[in-house]
Amino acid sequence: MKLATYRNHTRDGQLMVVSRDLARAIAVPHIAASLQAALDDWKRCEPALQEVYAALNQGPVNGAVAFDQAACHSPLPRAYQWADGSAYLNHVELVRKARGAEVPASFYHDPLMYQGGSDAFLPPQAAIPLADVSWGLDFEGEVAVITDDVPLGATAAQCASHIRLLMLVNDVTLRNLIPAELAKGFGFFQSKPATAFSPVAVTPDELGAAWQDSKVHLPLRVEYNGALYGQPQCGVEMQFSFAQLVAHVAKTRELVAGSIVGSGTISNHDRTTGSCCLAEQRMIEIIEAGGARTPFMQVGDHVRIEMLDAAGQSIFGRIDQKVIAHD
Repeated sequence: MKLATYRNHTRDGQLMVVSRDLARAIAVPHIAASLQAALDDWKRCEPALQEVYAALNQGPVNGAVAFDQAACHSPLPRAYQWADGSAYLNHVELVRKARGAEVPASFYHDPLMYQGGSDAFLPPQAAIPLADVSWGLDFEGEVAVITDDVPLGATAAQCASHIRLLMLVNDVTLRNLIPAELAKGFGFFQSKPATAFSPVAVTPDELGAAWQDSKVHLPLRVEYNGALYGQPQCGVEMQFSFAQLVAHVAKTRELVAGSIVGSGTISNHDRTTGSCCLAEQRMIEIIEAGGARTPFMQVGDHVRIEMLDAAGQSIFGRIDQKVIAHD
């Protein structure tokens, strides 16, 4: 099943069921007004939403409209929780090597994670506002899951059954603000502005065989200023599965329905697959040439993030964002 949220006069938007080919969509206020409302009552809403989805895929449905990705907000325009991991240790290893630092042994068995701001996300095709170019604006292509209620202390095996939806992510980062923040010993805050998610969230079964062991086994495609920048595989080098990441959060707290947990920047050891962020390319330049040449994003720069199925069809729609000046 594929779900989206159209922007309207409310903070949480209007829930839309979207056809598998992303061609048609229909509002379902008789089932749930918003995606959060559906997640809060998933046991009742999910079968009804699946029924609408099946009908939408079979042919014309009264009330359906052409699906408009530009009308979408994030599937959850705001969320109770947004926790982002760093499950691709190749990315971590490159960053640490460029700094002349070793990767602590704990990183290989205990996930890295930060708490992101979740009160307001960027729509998937909205501009990224930048107040100061010196802050070092970067994109980060990721995958995320949305959970239902997860009990305190749930194991990874238990957490796997609480994953309800998947999305793509642009985890917008201000790289040059990170060092001073980390030096204070309290982690990311100003360096992590509003995040953007894909127009569509999908249930894991939509991925078929590409969803295995709570990992997505497909490449994530990132285009930067009109050219392919990277398409690394999401499943092969994911050190911690989504079930493990959710369990990491649940170790000391409950997760409520509508919690979002991210994978971190997708990254492969095979450099021919490219990168999903500018910082990774800069780290490689530092390691190989002694200094970074690739600049961070400037006003007017453009990033697109998308995932295609085996037939070349878009699964989640496209994150499509341009940088604008913010006074």
